[in-house]
Amino acid sequence: MTKNENVVRVSVSEAARLFGVSSKTIRQALKEELLKYIIVKGRYKISFSSLIEWSRQSTRRSNKLDNQGIGQYIDKWKIHNKKYSPHIKLALNKKTPKV
Repeated sequence: MTKNENVVRVSVSEAARLFGVSSKTIRQALKEELLKYIIVKGRYKISFSSLIEWSRQSTRRSNKLDNQGIGQYIDKWKIHNKKYSPHIKLALNKKTPKV
């Protein structure tokens, strides 16, 4: 498996929705070469990791990610069922299996 097979890429519109910004903002970042991308069938496919790095370079973009983008859903992702969410003491005392 090569390094490029693990790269997650998203379209301009997907990036805008995920990061809480407009498509115009994403296109401007592409124009300024702030994001890593490839072109597939005439469409931009943007590296997700470069989007993360780009969003964290500006406080405003970072806040948009957290409040209007995918970050607004993080509280809903927390597991509240104890059956699937290990107690902190169990997690700390867990021994690694012998190989």
